[in-house]
Amino acid sequence: MIVLGLSAFYHDSAAAIVRDGEIVAAAQEERFTRKKGDASFPGKAAAYCLDEAGVTLDEVDFVGFYDKPLLTFDRLLETYLAFAPAGLQSFMTAIPVWVKEKVLQKTLLVGGLNGLGRGALDPEKIMFGFHHHSHAAAAYYPSPFERAAVLIMDGVGEWATTSLGMGRDRELKLLEEIRFPHSLGMLYSAFTYYLGFKVNDGEYKVMGLGPYGDPVYVDRIRDNLIDIKPDGSYRLDMRYFNYCTGLTMTNARFDELFGGPPRRAGEPLTQRHMDLARSVQVMLEDAVLAMCRYLHQITGEKNLCMAGGVALNCVANGRVLLEGPFENLWFQPAAGDAGSSVGVALAIANSVGAKDGGLPLKSGTTGGDGMRGAYLGPAYDRDWIVGALDGFGAVYEEVTDAELFPRVAKALAAEKVVGWFQGRMEFGPRALGNRSILGDPHSAAMQRTLNLKIKYRESFRPFAPAVLAEDVAEYFALDRESPYMMLVADVVETKRLPLSPADEERRGFDKLGVMRSDVPAVTHVDYSARIQTVHKETNPRFHRLIEHFKCETGRGLLVNTSFNVRDEPIVCTPEDAYRCFMATEMDMLVIGNCVLLKERQ
Repeated sequence: MIVLGLSAFYHDSAAAIVRDGEIVAAAQEERFTRKKGDASFPGKAAAYCLDEAGVTLDEVDFVGFYDKPLLTFDRLLETYLAFAPAGLQSFMTAIPVWVKEKVLQKTLLVGGLNGLGRGALDPEKIMFGFHHHSHAAAAYYPSPFERAAVLIMDGVGEWATTSLGMGRDRELKLLEEIRFPHSLGMLYSAFTYYLGFKVNDGEYKVMGLGPYGDPVYVDRIRDNLIDIKPDGSYRLDMRYFNYCTGLTMTNARFDELFGGPPRRAGEPLTQRHMDLARSVQVMLEDAVLAMCRYLHQITGEKNLCMAGGVALNCVANGRVLLEGPFENLWFQPAAGDAGSSVGVALAIANSVGAKDGGLPLKSGTTGGDGMRGAYLGPAYDRDWIVGALDGFGAVYEEVTDAELFPRVAKALAAEKVVGWFQGRMEFGPRALGNRSILGDPHSAAMQRTLNLKIKYRESFRPFAPAVLAEDVAEYFALDRESPYMMLVADVVETKRLPLSPADEERRGFDKLGVMRSDVPAVTHVDYSARIQTVHKETNPRFHRLIEHFKCETGRGLLVNTSFNVRDEPIVCTPEDAYRCFMATEMDMLVIGNCVLLKERQ
């Protein structure tokens, strides 16, 4: 059975294809169109998935769409009616679009797919999943567990904002839910907006900003904005929010509560902003922990699978690992809506497909990780790479593996910044060693260099370590795998450096630049790090490179950040990689076995 899954029309459109319960390919539309967060119909991503699977639309058994548009339309109408006459401007803006396009999404999907030139789709093959069930399927079915509790948290999907469920073998059920407008995702996005960052994009920045602040506003948030019950259920006081009826996330009452209007983009970040970021982060973590305890209580399961946008908050995930009741955790690496294209396809395969018989066990149990390291995007062969570089007039050397790995390792050890482009592109928001920018974690200047000269982004943002799975305990307080950068853990005491009394007293951005560990470029100001464990089985080339770097330096880890600059998607093609390389101050670019040095271009 072949199932094509789609998510689209809100943000991060994507496509995925599943054959007999196994994920063959998945990709986000933004990687092909080069429009960050592209929400349009994922035609290029769908075409790639069909081509990778070697099938046409005529051979596809079902096409799954990740949510039910009519239920979302129902929520919009009921919300506007509940708050009337407030929200008239927003209503007049949104409803015509929904009536014209989104209510008729089946027609849009059929037209979009049939316009790809890859066969013809029978409209009767289209199935619509529930938003949170698609998330849950993306979390549970690729996991290595035969049974698990499932926790889904995001902004909103149809009506649900938080869902608690359970999976056993092929059966996946959602047991309880919290409904819009009460939403942890919306609360966090409200602070993202208030702190001057873009909603559905800047939440990472809030998380990264938090360690510079103190949680001085936690009580104010709990006393006024959110009521969290012992079982983890919660309600927001909607008098402080504007997202139900307006065109902003917060309102004047929110401004009054926190002492001023929202920060404008580009305005300086103050200690107050840092304290707000820390406070909402602590509140979120406490709410998630309360929900995990309740979910464990009602399911009795030892394993937990998570998805939804809130599951990308790796700081909260780290606390769930340390303080939560579950023995084992697994996160869908594309935890946001893009990953639901995988989820809806797997849900159909494991329900309709299972009835037909002959399917293997759910994908995760056959090979451990059904996401296959998240390396599900397109790869480019030597002829494509050489043709692209020649087309640009690039100066490069093509070398053997025996020369490539030690040469790149030596450059990294000399504190060069390397663009590393290999094999299949990653699916999800993280670069995991195939579309990565790499650096030496021991370099005191590397974090600043990468932020200001390569990524062109805020100087406060931390970078992640990619560490050999077998060496993780040498550097970090983590006793398990973290292949998808979904967990934060502290640097171990033996790698930390003593601070002077003056450095101990630093606050806010004055903490930047202080050497806190033997690997300062990946050590955040609170000694934490967002960890990727690199495994020989899923990415032998990246693992081999880090091994060579270890031979050079004695350290089996690298700085790993995504191969892109601010406000652009991660690179997809060799052409994208070369353009990004030339537009930044990277020193070396490696595409396959082709090596480019900046000074020779």
